[in-house]
Amino acid sequence: MDDTAFWRELGQQLRVDSIRSSDAAGSGHPTSSMSAADLMAVLLAKHLHYDFGRPDDPRNDHLIFSKGHASPLYYSVLKAAGAITDDELLTFRQLGSRLEGHPTPVLPWVDVATGSLGQGLPIGVGVALAGQRLDQLPYRVWVLCGDSEMAEGSIWEAFEHAAFNRLDNLTAIIDVNRLGQTRETMHGWDLDSYADRARAFGWHAIEIDGHDVEAIDGAYGEAVHTEGRPTVIVARTKKGKGASETEDQPGKHGKPLSDPQKAIEELGGERKLQVEVPKPSGDVSPHKIDPGHEVEWPRWGPDDEVATRRAYGEALAALGAERADVVALDGEVSNSTYSEIFAKAHPERYFEMFIAEQQMIAAAVGMQVRGYRPFASTFAAFLSRAYDFVRMAAISRAHICLAGSHAGSSIGEDGPSQMALEDLAAFRAVHSSIVLYPSDPNQAASLVRLMADHPGIAYMRTHRGATPTIYEPDDRFEIGGSRVLRSSEEDQITLVGAGVTLHEALKAAETLGEQGTAARVIDLYSVKPVDEETLRQAAADTGAIVTVEDHWPEGGLGDAVLAALAEVEGVRVHKLAVRDMPSSGKPAELVHESGIDAEAIVAAARELVRAPAGAGD
Repeated sequence: MDDTAFWRELGQQLRVDSIRSSDAAGSGHPTSSMSAADLMAVLLAKHLHYDFGRPDDPRNDHLIFSKGHASPLYYSVLKAAGAITDDELLTFRQLGSRLEGHPTPVLPWVDVATGSLGQGLPIGVGVALAGQRLDQLPYRVWVLCGDSEMAEGSIWEAFEHAAFNRLDNLTAIIDVNRLGQTRETMHGWDLDSYADRARAFGWHAIEIDGHDVEAIDGAYGEAVHTEGRPTVIVARTKKGKGASETEDQPGKHGKPLSDPQKAIEELGGERKLQVEVPKPSGDVSPHKIDPGHEVEWPRWGPDDEVATRRAYGEALAALGAERADVVALDGEVSNSTYSEIFAKAHPERYFEMFIAEQQMIAAAVGMQVRGYRPFASTFAAFLSRAYDFVRMAAISRAHICLAGSHAGSSIGEDGPSQMALEDLAAFRAVHSSIVLYPSDPNQAASLVRLMADHPGIAYMRTHRGATPTIYEPDDRFEIGGSRVLRSSEEDQITLVGAGVTLHEALKAAETLGEQGTAARVIDLYSVKPVDEETLRQAAADTGAIVTVEDHWPEGGLGDAVLAALAEVEGVRVHKLAVRDMPSSGKPAELVHESGIDAEAIVAAARELVRAPAGAGD
């Protein structure tokens, strides 16, 4: 059998196995898989360089299914490559199976989870950037995209960044099968509409018949030999190709076939073809990065007032000098987040992502695929634009560190559009996350180092304004810890704050003490995981707690405290938080207007101390 005949037969096998696995599951997306089967057959048999026996080989190419719902096709590819058995293929979507409804890295050959459309190509940009600038290896990144997801803005962020960075090691394959879930896509089979836009972004674009294996082979070869720009292959295909029940038929999306045996017969029956996938060649290894110079970890004294955002930047630069795996990304606000300090110290490991927060998070996820530890920073409010990418990063089991600056009403005159008042709640809700909220520069610097070792999503909230230094440079902190800054055996109330509000709580404790009420003050710098032991001890000792946060009342520090005390009886808790929409003003004015300053804390504490047992917020 010659190559073209084998590719055609392999394409049919991939279609049949997509039907079989979906039929065994009673669900799935076989029709979306069948349209791209020929595209994957040629790639697998000739152009993908991958050692399936050594998925961690740094020389391997990367194959990302941005259209993750075509997982039956991906799993059929794994079977053809000998990575999984036919028996395992037929466990698709069953409880306990590695073959989930959309691919996840529980499989060693899967780099990232996909399924939320519009994410695979942006992540591919991150992997390609790692290959070009960090690893400096010749591996290629192949991304299979669906035509429906081309409506996502994140796709076009990826197109722009890939062209800007001249990522000629990246190839996007658009499976233009015309039909979406409910109707024809915006552009149907108008291949020019995709190719022309890609060319306008600076890509090399090739239009082909996606079922012509010789044309597919030619396009892949052309992509490999195109230098200085990424390539997109725009392939006209038919959804449900090869089965009369489904081929180019609307209303067949996301459903197993009603008569799978007939379709399998139409496709020529089951096959048992095995593919000798080309392995990567050459005795090459990733570029070794010199972390820099002797580390001078930043230190601040008791008379210093420093913004935690600046401490983040200085600590990150120092961490980069300690660790060659640390890289930094920013959303074109590096002179505000202070990641510019890292950029100046380690320019070869700094990546400017401009005002494209989705692409920034996606690139971070792509870089951690290759073992790097990315720190991505922007204003905390703007991370909400990329929240789905953070959510999917957790599903990808990704290790990324995020810093959100300019959080809360205390940023002042810029007004509510710039004030993150939801970020603590949002990041607390992410699986595998830690949420850190430092109150002074030495603490912030210490926590930056801890973030780098967290096996999940690490988020740090930093402030715009300078705050007093209350900790020593050599003080140590831990994930899940807190710090009791003021306490006595006579304490009648506990004040819990972090960041800006910790300093307000300390002022309030002084005032309360002068009025005859002893107050304990806890710095809850780890909002997730929270220090339950210290909080429960404070509840037992004082019986009353005031939490104060520069955040909406839902889901933030106060709710973290309430969750920790859920099984504690008799404690009275009052939450102070931003409850009305802030406006522009001086930081102190807004903290007062929001009811989270020392004056408000004193009033709440005095009322709570007088309240009968059992009262609460």
